[in-house]
Amino acid sequence: MFISTTQIRVRYGETDQMGYLYYGNYALYYEVGRAEAIRELGFTYRELEEKGIMMPVAELNVQYYRPAVYDDLITVKTILKELPTSSKIQFHSELYNEAGVFLNKGVTTLVFFDPKEKKKVNMPEELHSRLAPFFTQADL
Repeated sequence: MFISTTQIRVRYGETDQMGYLYYGNYALYYEVGRAEAIRELGFTYRELEEKGIMMPVAELNVQYYRPAVYDDLITVKTILKELPTSSKIQFHSELYNEAGVFLNKGVTTLVFFDPKEKKKVNMPEELHSRLAPFFTQADL
């Protein structure tokens, strides 16, 4: 299992009239978590795109438990529970406030996509080899 954490402070412009993080912005926090997780593996989205791989979102599921509020320092935990074996990858996201209270979870499914060929492709081997050490034989 691969786990990455990053922190984001809730900015005023991201909140609704009640001072809560606007529900649509949770997906943006997930994206920050994914980008930083990939960066921890030694890649950036830009580098993947330069190699001819795009990663569009195919599905997003979100569950809200408690609100994040203005000026909270949110910890975004990004988890890969499975080593991808096909063209799709699932990122599990969990958000916690400064007190460690669980706020929200989501699952974002992306696909590896070749924009020139206009078709899904398998995960790039270089990314696969960097992720593989985080998964035991029992995980596979």
